[in-house]
Amino acid sequence: MRGNDLYHSDRRKFLKTIGASGLGLSGMLPVAQMASAQTVLNDKVKIVIAGSGLAGLATASRLRKQLPNAQITILDAKKEHNYQPGYTLLATGVWKSTQSVRDRNERLIPQGVEWVQEAAAAFEPEQNRVITTSGKKLDYDYLVVATGLVLKYDLIEGMDVASIGQNGIGSVYHSPDAAANTWKAIDAFRQKGGRAVMTLAPTFMKCAGAPLKMTFMVSDSLNEAGVKSNSQVDFFAPATSIFSVKTVNDAALARWKELPVPTNVHFHRTLTGVDISAKTAYFTDPDGTVHKEDYGFLHVVPPMFAPDAVAQSNLVVAEGVQKGWLEVDQGTLQHTRYPNIFGLGDINGTARGKTAATIKKSAPIMVHNLLQHMQGKPANQIFDGYTSCPMLVRRGSAWLVEFNYAGELTPTMPLINPLQDSYLAWFVEDLLLKPAYMAVLKGKA
Repeated sequence: MRGNDLYHSDRRKFLKTIGASGLGLSGMLPVAQMASAQTVLNDKVKIVIAGSGLAGLATASRLRKQLPNAQITILDAKKEHNYQPGYTLLATGVWKSTQSVRDRNERLIPQGVEWVQEAAAAFEPEQNRVITTSGKKLDYDYLVVATGLVLKYDLIEGMDVASIGQNGIGSVYHSPDAAANTWKAIDAFRQKGGRAVMTLAPTFMKCAGAPLKMTFMVSDSLNEAGVKSNSQVDFFAPATSIFSVKTVNDAALARWKELPVPTNVHFHRTLTGVDISAKTAYFTDPDGTVHKEDYGFLHVVPPMFAPDAVAQSNLVVAEGVQKGWLEVDQGTLQHTRYPNIFGLGDINGTARGKTAATIKKSAPIMVHNLLQHMQGKPANQIFDGYTSCPMLVRRGSAWLVEFNYAGELTPTMPLINPLQDSYLAWFVEDLLLKPAYMAVLKGKA
């Protein structure tokens, strides 16, 4: 069956199933385990939540409902909240307006939760205190670290984020505007075709599937534009894989070979520099040798790290693969050395879990375990590392890849084969995930 016929066949099957079964948002998406029923804790405990992304707001919403008398404070300087899973849809031209991913923090912070509009500058866990950038001291009884991570574009010599969208430079991660401008760069590039150079960061990443999605969609755009005969796509990876889950890694590599514009993969290559005006990228191999690569379009994936306030504190893993990330038990999400501290989201030093889908599953578990600790009980719910990655493979078709800490595929939707092209998976990414995201943010899912 041809691609377009498959698209319409899947669409008809999906709509027929929806109509027959009455499946709605709650039925189509994995239902997160709900937190404990409202506790009898009426003490005016002080809880500080560092971060106002999805992890921080989901935590605040749940705790506000569970602890009506608690003094809950969110600490974050950001005034705008962005629906980051929508960035790939902007960057591939599926969504057109940046307003589709933008909101105001003041509108999303739960009523009764104080908002200190500063970033955390230092954590002092021995004193149960956070220091803000202005020097303000916030004491707490319990702390939730949900700061997210930082993008270090400055570690790529010559990279200027203001150039995203110009001279063939794209990057899906930086901001809604950068994502939209990335599509402008792709759209201009595909008019004539040429060489697309796609990259992967040498660090842990949020939404580690995004570089793969962008690669699939750039190849698809070149094919749609009718310039496949004079185009090529090259993907540069720092290690010997492109994705940490082997089944997904192998499936993507195999599929890339079969595309109308195949993707050539180069391992042991880390993007370390770019000459934007010359459209030249520089990659360094493990021996320190620098390789020069010309491009018509370059997708930049920056190194990602914990924010300095966390990285320079006593809260992080000191050695090993997770060095520099928040030290939590990967099951309970409780800090391994400071029991009144919990972590949620991208900041956690866990085997996987830097996606919005991870927060959907882990937020109720983490809040439950925090409430258990507040009552002198052990943290008794265990997060399995659930992560979901709707992998766009071409316009109108995607894979819905779900997996756990062990790297096992854990599909939750019976209508979708995880590694098979599906309009249903595309529909989930395009239309269902944002409502689900907002439900998680408000503590309703």
